[in-house]
Amino acid sequence: MTLDLTARLVVIGNSGSGKSTLANRVGAALKLPVHDLDRFHWLGNGHKRDEVAAKELVSDVATAAAWIIEGVYGWLAEVALSRATSLVWLDLSWADCRDGLLGRGLRRGMSPDDQEALIVWAGAYWTRTTPSSFAGHERLFQTFSGDKLRLKTRAEVEMFG
Repeated sequence: MTLDLTARLVVIGNSGSGKSTLANRVGAALKLPVHDLDRFHWLGNGHKRDEVAAKELVSDVATAAAWIIEGVYGWLAEVALSRATSLVWLDLSWADCRDGLLGRGLRRGMSPDDQEALIVWAGAYWTRTTPSSFAGHERLFQTFSGDKLRLKTRAEVEMFG
């Protein structure tokens, strides 16, 4: 898949799959703004933003001419997909995702307990049925009509970005 400066790219995948790293790398190469869905979903200190307000923020960002939006939250990614030109799904194994989570350590004010809760939540990616699960991401991928790419290994992710 080739992307150009008018790209509107959504990157989805499990926590720890490398979405932020890939999005930031591609964003820097193409000089595109990168938006992390965590910033729309979370207010901070473990508090979530109202779902309607989060969707409105994503919708506002998605009206721009070019952008990259990345995150695990399928219900927010879906808002951006209506304007996206491309979708990339990082469909990596649990071992790769777990290594990614452990490798990045604590971030954004996380405590060790927060990290452990995230690891448990991310480990359930394949058994949950929410929009932020394997099943939810697969549905987004299958129904997206634009250019799409499903990357299944770290090597494929590295080659793409």
